[in-house]
Amino acid sequence: MKQVTTLLICIVQALMATAQADNSDIKAIALVLNKQADEWNRGDIDGYMQSYWNSDSLVFIGSKGPVYGYKPTLERYKTSYPDKEKMGKLDFSDLSFRRLSDEYYYVTGKWSLVRRDDNPNGYFTLLFRKIGGRWLIVADHSS
Repeated sequence: MKQVTTLLICIVQALMATAQADNSDIKAIALVLNKQADEWNRGDIDGYMQSYWNSDSLVFIGSKGPVYGYKPTLERYKTSYPDKEKMGKLDFSDLSFRRLSDEYYYVTGKWSLVRRDDNPNGYFTLLFRKIGGRWLIVADHSS
């Protein structure tokens, strides 16, 4: 009986540790998204892009199809949003976080822009990977 009790205590402790790790990871990823929106709303695309993996393996899929690599993704953003007026005010909502492993999270949500002449919006799927202690977007599919 003592072995069963000890085993149950170990299982409960492991589950609690996993839940705490999940919660801190979710908070860290949410902070990345908040910082990203802040950078966008300041008109700073370079700052916004700091949340992306600076790698040729980064993939961004938008309405014009896939773009591979950090630099091409950065250039696509700068071409599509050449000034603060075109960028508008960005907001993320309806966020959902799914832990895939200690190293990966799958995040879905809604994006919306408020601009003078229109208010475009859509949905996104992000794959976050913990690299060098930082949560970074390694794949982005936004529609």
